[in-house]
Amino acid sequence: MLTCEERDTWSQFLEYIKKRCSLTAFDNWMAPIKVLESTSESVRLEVPNIFVKTYLLDNYRKELSYFIPVNENGEPQIEFVISDTPVKKPLTPPPRTTPSEPQVQVPGYEIKLNQFYKFDTFIEGPANLFVKSAAMGIATRPGRSYNPLFIHGGVGLGKTHLLHGISHHVLENHKKLRIQCITTEAFINDLVDSLRNKTVDKMKKFYRTLDILLVDDIQFLQNRLNFEEEFCNTFESLINQNKQIVISSDKPPGQLKLSERMVARMEWGLVAHIGMPDLETRVAILQHKAEQRGLKISNNVAFFIAEHIYSNVRQLEGAINRLSAHCRLLDQELTEDLAEKILSELLQHAPKHKVSAENILKSVATVFQVRVSDLKGTSRTKEIALPRQVAMYLAKAMINESLMMIAASFGKTHSTILHASKTIENKIKKDESLRRQVALCRRNIDT
Repeated sequence: MLTCEERDTWSQFLEYIKKRCSLTAFDNWMAPIKVLESTSESVRLEVPNIFVKTYLLDNYRKELSYFIPVNENGEPQIEFVISDTPVKKPLTPPPRTTPSEPQVQVPGYEIKLNQFYKFDTFIEGPANLFVKSAAMGIATRPGRSYNPLFIHGGVGLGKTHLLHGISHHVLENHKKLRIQCITTEAFINDLVDSLRNKTVDKMKKFYRTLDILLVDDIQFLQNRLNFEEEFCNTFESLINQNKQIVISSDKPPGQLKLSERMVARMEWGLVAHIGMPDLETRVAILQHKAEQRGLKISNNVAFFIAEHIYSNVRQLEGAINRLSAHCRLLDQELTEDLAEKILSELLQHAPKHKVSAENILKSVATVFQVRVSDLKGTSRTKEIALPRQVAMYLAKAMINESLMMIAASFGKTHSTILHASKTIENKIKKDESLRRQVALCRRNIDT
């Protein structure tokens, strides 16, 4: 044990831990603990509830032994007292959808960021590692890495998280840079207000003198020609000054109903796809969210939930919120049966019927975050062609019909089905991520 005065033991432990955990975790779990008594033999702590005690011992038992007196077995000698008074500070963070207070203000404009959307809270996996690396590269060297960066992917996969993560990093490490992170809807509202108040020049000056502009959900600019023109002019002005632009969308640029000029501008830099997290990543997300809320979740329960909730991260977070509330209010231990009962509305079960081409197309569309109509269409973009080939591969493997019948279901020739099947068969031998996606499609096809 480190040598220190007894009255400073807990303070030194807090200083040690503060450097090794996130600020949010420290404020939520460590700050509410009070020292009632400290001697050379033991320490008496007051905690708000049993969850704080469990969290402290489960996560920092070894570190505690460096500072707190220990018994003959090396266990920290701590007596816990549960507080009788309600804690003013919430022990669990508010929903992630609640934005933090504005961190930077400019007359007439402000930047609103979610305080929980930072790089260190973003769970990495094969489907998002590349795009996160690109985002971190931009945050470290704005305007000198990839410009513009265009991030696209389905709902709830982390696009907004990355945009806010870039913003937080820049605000902390590049304090002199002018930055704005805004949704497309907010940009449109700014323009409408400026037109109404006859302050368009002020708005143009603000946006065109930024060092970094991050715009979320650019797909809402579709079919709004006047607003698109103003955004495109702003885009070109910033790019010509080597200022950083980051854009997110639910589709790649080529699939957006925007002008060729706008699409070309967005394809200048790096276009990065953020995919659906694989099983292991979803498990990691569940465990991270559970830890934030003080909920104990075993690997078996985490894998059970992750195998049945796979559409997006927000559904996983919603599942943890439900389970956490239920277990705390009813003081129940979380088991697989309990999770299945509480999450019955969220869990995605495959009803047992005969496999059809339509079933396969629906499953593939869900896993690859594309539309069934796109899979049936003629688009040859990589984002559509690959899942279409997966659907054909699964149809050949799972439908007990002739190749001619299967081909007719897809509106293709039997040779196309054979080629697609062979292509996917070869790819999954080398591509582990694709193999898992195909396996997930197979599991969730109606049988």
